[in-house]
Amino acid sequence: MTNILANTLANPMAARDHARAMAGTVVEAMPILPPHADDLPTGVAPQDHLWEETIAPGGYATRHLPRGARLRLIDTQGDACASLMIFNAQMPSERLNVADTVKVQWNAYLGAGKLLLSDMGRVLMSIEGDEAGTHDCFAGTSNAASNAAKYGDGTNSGPHPNGRDRFLLGAAKHGLGRRDVHPCVNLFKGTHIEEDGTITPITGPFAPGRSVVLRAEMEVIVVIANCPHVLDPRPDYTVTPLRASAWRGPITQSDDPIRNATPEGLRAFENVEDYVRR
Repeated sequence: MTNILANTLANPMAARDHARAMAGTVVEAMPILPPHADDLPTGVAPQDHLWEETIAPGGYATRHLPRGARLRLIDTQGDACASLMIFNAQMPSERLNVADTVKVQWNAYLGAGKLLLSDMGRVLMSIEGDEAGTHDCFAGTSNAASNAAKYGDGTNSGPHPNGRDRFLLGAAKHGLGRRDVHPCVNLFKGTHIEEDGTITPITGPFAPGRSVVLRAEMEVIVVIANCPHVLDPRPDYTVTPLRASAWRGPITQSDDPIRNATPEGLRAFENVEDYVRR
């Protein structure tokens, strides 16, 4: 069968006919165009639905989101790992700073109400809702060498693609390069820092359907890789699909409880407001 297909595709006209025959094919892991879903929050108008996509195991996705947009990620089967990079869409040299995200908030563990901070002291996104409670700011993502050592192959085109190279593909779609691939946070897979400094992975599997909702506090570019957590102790390349939905929403107001939760967070929001006022 493989040889028959190869011979068919060697003929340009046959290849064209084969490609056109694929029109209308629907698989689980693909963007839905135009975006639609039956489970968005009440009041989200169809024209405000910006993104609907299921990211395959080992896959990646990226999107440019306006300020005020909500990004909902759902671990549909309980074993996804959403490694996340974030950029200021207007000035991508400003990007997620995981170290500042931890130290400015005096907290090493992400959850509802926590902020994802940039290297310019501004809030890129905030965590509006969290049904998971297992996230990671310490381990980063896998690379070709780590996956080759664990699975035998870590290349983009192989059976065990790595998170860093998936990030590179996503960043390239916005004109960004290898030097722009920065440390990430991992959602749905957690770590715990023990008293002796040991990092204990918390990788599940978990109950299916857990979700995280992020609110864009600036106009952002998000890049998501769905590859196994780099510290996952399981010998097999284990990861399941990740669903992403995004919709337009109101920007954060002055009386917002997340904005006003801490003095440090308030200053980061004020830095955003000063930036967008210019």
